[in-house]
Amino acid sequence: MAESSRLKRRRTESMDDPPEFTRDSSTILSENQLLCLICMDVFTDPVTTSCGHNFCINCLTQYWNKGPQCHCPLCKEKFIKRPELKINTTLREVADHFKKKSEDDKPEVLCDACTGMKQKALRSCLDCGVTFCESHLELHINVPIYKKHKLINPVKNLEDYICQKHEKPLERFCRDDQTCVCQWCIEADHKNHNIIPIEEEINHKKTQLGQTQTEVQQMIQDRLKKIKEINHSVELSKKNTEKEKSDSIKTFTDLIHSIEKSQTEMLKMMEEKQKVVENQAERFIKDLEQEITELQRRETELEKLLNTEEYLNLLQVYPTICSPPTTKNWTDISINTDPDVETLRTSLSQLQKTLDEKLNKTLDEKLRETVSTDLKRIQQYAVDVTLDPDTAFPYLVLSADGKQVTRGNTNQNLPDIQKRFTYYPIILGKQSFSSGRFYYEVQVSGKTKWNLGVARESVNRKDKITLKPQDGFWIVILRNGNEYSACAGPSVLLSLKEKLQKVGVFVDYEEGLVSFYDVENRVHIYSYTGQMFTEKLYPYFCPSNNDGGKNSAPLIITPVIKTE
Repeated sequence: MAESSRLKRRRTESMDDPPEFTRDSSTILSENQLLCLICMDVFTDPVTTSCGHNFCINCLTQYWNKGPQCHCPLCKEKFIKRPELKINTTLREVADHFKKKSEDDKPEVLCDACTGMKQKALRSCLDCGVTFCESHLELHINVPIYKKHKLINPVKNLEDYICQKHEKPLERFCRDDQTCVCQWCIEADHKNHNIIPIEEEINHKKTQLGQTQTEVQQMIQDRLKKIKEINHSVELSKKNTEKEKSDSIKTFTDLIHSIEKSQTEMLKMMEEKQKVVENQAERFIKDLEQEITELQRRETELEKLLNTEEYLNLLQVYPTICSPPTTKNWTDISINTDPDVETLRTSLSQLQKTLDEKLNKTLDEKLRETVSTDLKRIQQYAVDVTLDPDTAFPYLVLSADGKQVTRGNTNQNLPDIQKRFTYYPIILGKQSFSSGRFYYEVQVSGKTKWNLGVARESVNRKDKITLKPQDGFWIVILRNGNEYSACAGPSVLLSLKEKLQKVGVFVDYEEGLVSFYDVENRVHIYSYTGQMFTEKLYPYFCPSNNDGGKNSAPLIITPVIKTE
């Protein structure tokens, strides 16, 4: 019974005064967690959508009334049917308690006119410079001369609302000097200034704040949406990774089974070869043993004849026994395994070749799948790059759309401005990047030499240069038609199976990454990693010399066709 009474008492206490409400609100929820992201104030009659987000019931109702379709203002989840909104009573109690506590925490303004125990102030008078409680405010309500005084909500720092120079209410606002002024200030120091009532400026400022608030709300929603997109991308990547892992396990399991099968066949072949050898040896040994038995019998007969004194018998049998019995010539007979060994070696060689081909094919396929996935991911960062004629070497010829460049034979007498390269046939893109990620593709088919990549803004444009990261260049080059290398300082020779037709360039500024891809064959070419970018980066192009027409094809910036 005692236990039952305690439980009943606890339930009663919980209903009358929830334990959470007796603690400091900061130990439960912060003010940010109790804000409606539409009005940006603490919840009033909060409701919860099916996607789990909370808003004031009036705010959400008005938001939905503005458009033909209902969706969550935060995550943009669409609702086919307009949800029936019900107040979240628990959240309302928490919000109301938070409001009450916030009000209790505010410092109380007291009446200046009270002589005994001071009462709570109701209004402050700017003309009198005094704050009044309800009883002392009667004169300002009932006496006509006092009714003209300027009353505001009670404030502690009332002197801030009164001109310290003229002791008059600050009822006007000077937009020229951006300050509050009284009537005498206008006549003395602010003649011919743009003066407006202070209420008008307050409304103007509130309107601007409201617009800023709307922008901030939209920024919050955009970022929450981006978080949702990123999380979705992570989940999608996780699913793709699991599928790739499963496919890879199956592929390599099949390959292992193939190896095991080939191994079993090889061992069986070896066993069969050994069995053939053993059977052959067994037959040879049996024939040899039979001949040994016959020879031993003949030896016994000869021994008898040699020791006999019956010469008549010796003379009679001599013709048939005087010569050795006819036997097989074993001189050239042996257990010859050479043909089988050669067959085995051929089989082993063929098996090794088959396994190598399977393994290389599997690895190539997996590598291409991985690169295709990477390309699909980075192609979303594609940017529209155009060539900047102000940076072009004087002999370079550009197309009208700024997408193609080749080396011409004539100096075009361009002005030698600071941006222009005057020593090498180089040109940069118009677009610069100092954050984030970007990707573009360049057609290089038909050329025997070229340079591609990115360069920082401060690179030397007038004298000899060294193409390396230390000097601000992250470049891949082609020389002699088929010699590819990365100018990593020192150069890194690149081994490519196919001649490049289109090159993709990807940069992650914050990550310090510059990667190059063979777009046509879905192959990763080279990556500069762990770089430190501190300046603007520009796409870099160099079509190189014509070589008597052998290298006259242009470099072409092509639209990015996203991988499906």
